[in-house]
Amino acid sequence: MSEDGRDVLVRKGQGDTKLTKDEFARRVQARFYDPVFEDAKAEIARIVDLAWDGYDKSRKSPRTQKAGPGYADQEYELSLDWIAARDAIAAAGRQHENPAARPRILLICASPRSDQTCPGEMSKTFRLTKLAQEVFAKADTVVDLLDLSVLASEYGRVIYPYKGCVSTAMPLCHWPCSCYPNHSLGQAGDWMNEIYPRWVAAHGIMIVTPVHWNQVPSPLKLMMDRLVCADGGNPDPTSTHGKDPAKAKQIELAGWDYPRHLKGRAFALVVHADAEGAQSVRHALENWLKGMELVPAGHMSAVDRYIGYFEPYATSHDALDADHAVQEEARNAACALVQQVHLMRAGRAEPDAGLTDPRPK
Repeated sequence: MSEDGRDVLVRKGQGDTKLTKDEFARRVQARFYDPVFEDAKAEIARIVDLAWDGYDKSRKSPRTQKAGPGYADQEYELSLDWIAARDAIAAAGRQHENPAARPRILLICASPRSDQTCPGEMSKTFRLTKLAQEVFAKADTVVDLLDLSVLASEYGRVIYPYKGCVSTAMPLCHWPCSCYPNHSLGQAGDWMNEIYPRWVAAHGIMIVTPVHWNQVPSPLKLMMDRLVCADGGNPDPTSTHGKDPAKAKQIELAGWDYPRHLKGRAFALVVHADAEGAQSVRHALENWLKGMELVPAGHMSAVDRYIGYFEPYATSHDALDADHAVQEEARNAACALVQQVHLMRAGRAEPDAGLTDPRPK
């Protein structure tokens, strides 16, 4: 029961997902499909046995240390992976707040398309991103290029899906995310622990993205969903005893302050499509970023355009070559972002500064 007398009910009944040891072994061994591993069967069998022990005993975070001062439960065993991510975010926050630091722009290429794997050709998104990068370089900013296509072209690069912790209770969603890595399930190497500090350090964010089936591409959506912890996320996993849903519900019902961990950063957008969806995707991205209380950089900072409208895909790069206007619009969006970042760092207040939201999350 919560402090205000309401019952706290945790719903169960979705079914067991536990694998048998044979099925677990089959899935692990599938990673060694190449015939080159034939001579290592005994070693692989040993690895399977060791991995099974961690899976069977649910060792999500096998390396931990006591939380210590500053946490609700100082004796709670915090994951060393989470502590490292927390420390990286804290360092990025100090960098962001340093008035002597050069303005920093996080420039995101959201297309999964790459010339380093199939389809074997770079994306138009990447080309537009490079135009923006040139603008930022000339403006004496620090440009951090985040190319999400490496999710499709680099070995072991992965962003795991958001698990919906917020829908149980906001305090169950920790900042940074504590859902991953989950070593018992083999969910290691999650890229978000490197991406979170890059968002925190930035003064401005620019996203350049194509439209896939009237939506953002899957790499961008993965990152978006996992950034939910940046908007209201709980910086103290010990307060919920890890992932205790009942405890998290009690905390939320007692009153959650909803910290906005990325508030006040400026943003710009360039969305391009070939047949449909450009405007709706741009609107969705604007709503998402403004919902986290990031600040739009002006009218020219949000662009949605069609390149090679209903023309063959085979000539779409040629269409971009010929469309000098969209190239200039991408540059303008970057210029607008630079100007907004400079104004905000100089202390210019936004029009809604000081107003109270009557419908807080």
